Amino acid sequence: MGAERALQGRSLVNASDLGLEEYESLFALAESIGRDPPAYAEACRGKILATLFYEPSTRTRLSFEAAMLRLGGQVLSVADPGTSSVAKGESLADSIRTVAGYADLIVLRHPKEGAAQLAAHYSPVPVINAGDGAREHPTQTLTDLYTIRTFKGRLRDLTVAVCGDLRYGRTVHSLLRGLRRYPGIRFFLISPEELRIPEPLRDELAADGIPLTEMPEMEAALPQADVLYMTRVQKERFFNEEDYLRLRDFYILTPERLGLLKEDGIVLHPLPRVTEIAYAVDADPRAVYFQQARLGMYVRMALIAAVLGVI
Repeated sequence: MGAERALQGRSLVNASDLGLEEYESLFALAESIGRDPPAYAEACRGKILATLFYEPSTRTRLSFEAAMLRLGGQVLSVADPGTSSVAKGESLADSIRTVAGYADLIVLRHPKEGAAQLAAHYSPVPVINAGDGAREHPTQTLTDLYTIRTFKGRLRDLTVAVCGDLRYGRTVHSLLRGLRRYPGIRFFLISPEELRIPEPLRDELAADGIPLTEMPEMEAALPQADVLYMTRVQKERFFNEEDYLRLRDFYILTPERLGLLKEDGIVLHPLPRVTEIAYAVDADPRAVYFQQARLGMYVRMALIAAVLGVI
């Protein structure tokens, strides 16, 4: 309860903004909410959440909005910047200060790195980063960690294989930064040369002494992996469509490849999926990405309640 109260009034810009005790407090609250949602149905009565999404989103935006509605609060939403004053040239700082006058909490997704930090600086109400450019996506990290904790029973002593777009994938960047704080974590980073993790992030992991192996193929990693985290190649991050088309289908998780994964391993994906996971994989009980999306709503309910100080 102390850790939850410590989050009251705070913004969440980076995955590292929360300590491990705060992670665990949120996960315990999410677990409690998931067991008995009606018990929290009035927690945010009288509160308003504003979702400002300057990039397309299905799961993250609807997950936040469903979370607030299930807590008894209300939602204001901008899902298309073309219909807002941004189309007239309004600055992000001015938009944030205006919307903060209407809402108790702002959730922001923006294509520019650093936008969430800027918003938090100007906003008199808490701001939650729902993804800023290719940089971070901290609530997806909370979702990912909670899913791993739910299915594996721990967040330590794990071998995690991350496959796909590791250069532009903000969910990957946040996940690596979140998991590196737990003891006994080992990474296999699977990508083509063009999509390897950014050098600064590699240096961060190396400075922490995190064992990591970069490789161009997934077959060697799967028999050792407790968790396989798949990502799509993001067309919106490429300047050259030819490069995108060349790399898009570089890795596809098929039932045959999945057969190499540990029997008690799990497959995660932040979604949306394009071609990187064959639909036949969905029937395997180790494929937990749709449960992952559901668990993300409970994590966001816990985060909203903690930041607003209603629990």
